[in-house]
Amino acid sequence: MRNKMRLYIYLNIAVIVSIFLIIFYLYSIKQIDYYRENVHSELSINIQNSANEIIFYKRNDIVVAVVACGDRLRESLTLIKSALMFSKAKLNFIVLAEDNLIESFTEKLEEWKSFTNNAFTYNVLPLNFPTKDGNEWKKLFKPCAAQRLFLPDILPGVDSLLYMDTDTLFLTPVESIWEYFNKFNRSQMAALAPEHEDSNIGWYNRFAKHPYYGKLGVNSGVMLMNLTRMRAFKWTEYVVPIYRKFKLHITWGDQDIINIIFHYHPGRLFLYSCRYNYRPDHCMYSSICKSAEKDGVAVMHGSRGFFHSEKQPVFKAIFNAFDSFQIGSDVYKEFYQPLETYLDALEHTNCGKVKYVFLRNLQRFLDLEFDNT
Repeated sequence: MRNKMRLYIYLNIAVIVSIFLIIFYLYSIKQIDYYRENVHSELSINIQNSANEIIFYKRNDIVVAVVACGDRLRESLTLIKSALMFSKAKLNFIVLAEDNLIESFTEKLEEWKSFTNNAFTYNVLPLNFPTKDGNEWKKLFKPCAAQRLFLPDILPGVDSLLYMDTDTLFLTPVESIWEYFNKFNRSQMAALAPEHEDSNIGWYNRFAKHPYYGKLGVNSGVMLMNLTRMRAFKWTEYVVPIYRKFKLHITWGDQDIINIIFHYHPGRLFLYSCRYNYRPDHCMYSSICKSAEKDGVAVMHGSRGFFHSEKQPVFKAIFNAFDSFQIGSDVYKEFYQPLETYLDALEHTNCGKVKYVFLRNLQRFLDLEFDNT
């Protein structure tokens, strides 16, 4: 009798908790929708570039976007260089930068165009935040990182793009990542990689004080964005109310806002594997990105300053190899061979033990035999 009574009590508690969670979820959605209906006046954004023209790209044009502020000029240019080194398709770059960086970007990209026979196009644009609270958005988390949240409105003539954090590098042709747009279903409007592979070291599942996507959250450093679908979804109108509601609880700025949106709309997100956003967390304790072990790292992400740190020297060595390479030089002799030598000397480090995951796609690009040691 006592066991039946306990079971009855537990079932009632479970029902009450479930009802509470459903009410809380519906209340959150209703509150966000209320803010959306009253937020239009705050989203005044200048959608024109400095030449007073809207930028247009065709649906199949490969567009890579990066946002740079402060000391991120060098990282951003190194990222763009890595894209140019391996891609055979024509690339189109959009750089949104602080005013004092625009001239430096333009000079270097114009120089590279002469070395590549105009194999790419570029547009360097000034930053463009909502007129209300623009400085607050600019300072959210890393400098200017929140600019990405407003790209659907800033670039109305662009159908889709691949957004990259400045501290990322391509180890495979851009077009191999771009192909994932063709894998979207009719509802999906963006693609991201998981924030973690292991719940024991996951950040969101252990520390987050706000909703997040799935069980472990997503990392926003490498993001395929179908801007046309995001505009139809009214993406930007979700951003401001979510920031208002959770601003005291978010730690990772724009990434947390993105996680919250896809928590409420999981069917809108395509999830690709960790090899498209490979970070120090994937090898610093043990190798936990199985897709990279199989097919190699496609994009490496030196998050938390690892491209400039001795904590995991493999990341710094690879960044320096890209940084020192001169566009137009022999990729095998001037880039791959020195890099392989650097990584051989780092086999004693945790990430150095799996150096082959970083070399796999470079070997494939250069038609070299794979080395799994």
